[in-house]
Amino acid sequence: MHIRKVPFYARNIIKDIIPRSFFRLNIEKLISGMSDIKLEKIYQRVNYYNKLSDNFSLDSTAMVGNKLSVRGNASSYYYDFMEAARYFDGSLKFNYFFRDIKHIPDRPTFVKTRPISGENQNSVLLKLNKIRHFGLFDDKIPFENKLDMAVFRGACYQDSRKLLLETYKNSPLVNIGDTGRHNGKRLNLMSEVEQMKYKFIISIEGNDVATNLKWIMHSNSLCFMRKPRIESWFMEANLIPDYHYVLLNDDFSDLEEKIAYYSQHIDEAKFIINNAHEYLCPFLDQRQEHLISILVMKKYFELSGQQVELA
Repeated sequence: MHIRKVPFYARNIIKDIIPRSFFRLNIEKLISGMSDIKLEKIYQRVNYYNKLSDNFSLDSTAMVGNKLSVRGNASSYYYDFMEAARYFDGSLKFNYFFRDIKHIPDRPTFVKTRPISGENQNSVLLKLNKIRHFGLFDDKIPFENKLDMAVFRGACYQDSRKLLLETYKNSPLVNIGDTGRHNGKRLNLMSEVEQMKYKFIISIEGNDVATNLKWIMHSNSLCFMRKPRIESWFMEANLIPDYHYVLLNDDFSDLEEKIAYYSQHIDEAKFIINNAHEYLCPFLDQRQEHLISILVMKKYFELSGQQVELA
């Protein structure tokens, strides 16, 4: 187990033992002192993650809260889900999917990710597996002091990643490596801190969203990526090309051109990096993030016709 995961699991294992009644609260306690403008932004995010507007019914396949267990579920998903769910009565029911997902469920379901296009209201987003997707790292290297190259590290099982690898494996401007398991071994590993020595870091969607996107946008390096197809709690659909990140062609044919351009146009690069930092900032407010998660669940339970009491 990675050392930074130890406090996460220790804290959540303890919380899982404590009766739910200990966590019952009045929602007003969480929103007290918040300005009307901040509350408006919070509810905008709640309605973004939970796009449901009509009442719906849950059938016998729905999970009862008290019966949900870490056994049989990915632990990081389970504990992130329970950070909000433990504030609700254990008799409430819901549908959930605790794995990578690219499709839209046929019934309202709590998920980590959903397609950006299409009628995706059945995909109710929660901040799941955040220890992997929202792990951030300090970057003390100014952009202008970094290497004039792009870097990518990731398991190259998907066609898009294979295309990048094949196209630029011999490029002097791109340090690229497949970190997937081959013959039981993982090669080409490079830490996030090492990658942040490069001016440009490439983000490519994997089984759903790109795991590295958040820490890249938190760094002093410039994020290069194609237009996202999948979104998560990070609301990737709201990212503006060439404002929050540098947009690449779908076939990555303009990668070296973009490296050369932003190596020369430092001010433009730093403008985009600063915009990325501003976009990320609200996700660092843990009190607000916790409140939004609870409100997303509350809306789901209420629209499913279940009695919700938080006080």
